[in-house]
Amino acid sequence: MQPISTFSARTAVLPYTNIDTDQIIPARFLTTTTKEGLGRQAFADWRYDANGAPKPDFALNQPEAAGCAILVAGRNFGCGSSREHAPWALLDYGFRAVVSTEIADIFRNNSLKNGLLPIVVDEQTHAWLLQHPGVSLKVDLQASTLTLPDGTAVRFPIEAFARHCLLNGVDELGFLLQQADAIARYEQTHS
Repeated sequence: MQPISTFSARTAVLPYTNIDTDQIIPARFLTTTTKEGLGRQAFADWRYDANGAPKPDFALNQPEAAGCAILVAGRNFGCGSSREHAPWALLDYGFRAVVSTEIADIFRNNSLKNGLLPIVVDEQTHAWLLQHPGVSLKVDLQASTLTLPDGTAVRFPIEAFARHCLLNGVDELGFLLQQADAIARYEQTHS
C-alpha cells in the first residue's frame, strides 16, 4: 500500500445517490483474488454497452475525466454488500480518494484497509463539488483537510489509527508486523 500524505488531483463526478458495491464492481468480476486489472471493470455496466464498447455519455468515459484521482459521488456511496473488490477496482482505476456526504461503513472500512481515502464533507461543499467537475483539490491527510481551489480548507473525519496506517502505507497486518520486536520482548517477560 502506498503511503498517503498530501496530494493534489482533479475530480471526476458521479452525482448519483446510493451507488452500491455491485455498481462499482459487478459480481461477475469477483472471481479474482488479485487487484491488478480490476480498474477496467470499475462501473462496467455503466461504462460499457453490451458489446463492450465505451458508452460516450458516461462521465468516466469523457476525455476530461482522464487522470482524475478524486471521485466525487452522491450520498451513501459504497452501500450494499461487503466486497473488498470495490475499493480495489477504484484504486486500480486510478482513484486515490472518494468524496461524498455519506460513505457506507463497510465500504469505508475496506477502503481504509486498502489505501483508498474516503472523505466525508458537508452538504454545501459537496453541492459545490458536484457542480464543478474537474477542479483540482488538495488532500492533506495529516491535517485531515480537503482544500478547494479558492483556498478554503474543509476538515474531514478520520480515525487516528486509520490515519496512521495510511500515512505510513501499512495495513493492519503490516502494523502488527512492525511491532514484532516489542511483542517478542513482552513474550519473554510474561510467560
